[in-house]
Amino acid sequence: QVQLVESGGDLVQAGGSLRLSCTASGTIFSNNDMGWYRQAPGKQRELVATVSSFSSTFYTDSVKGRFTISRDNAKNTVYLQMNSLKPEDTAVYYCNRKWAPLWDWGQGTQVTVSS
Repeated sequence: QVQLVESGGDLVQAGGSLRLSCTASGTIFSNNDMGWYRQAPGKQRELVATVSSFSSTFYTDSVKGRFTISRDNAKNTVYLQMNSLKPEDTAVYYCNRKWAPLWDWGQGTQVTVSS
């Protein structure tokens, strides 16, 4: 059974930065394309950024140029560096596989950006 543990969320002012981490256990992490997702209050969960097993990346338009996804296969960990944060980035952030079937979701980490 795969377990995902996200961390690094916090309350920050607009323009600030955060680095999120997600560690996976119970799987061969390096074989999987990974993604960061977020869910804002009253909205559906959306895919924000992905990193392939070969470290190629994708970003949704709203975070392009501000967020950077990376991975450390030796640590079974995927990161999301978030710069120039905006209030609209406020959400619970989760990691998971990029492709279905997804693993069970972790608890997520709360990011709150104040204006």
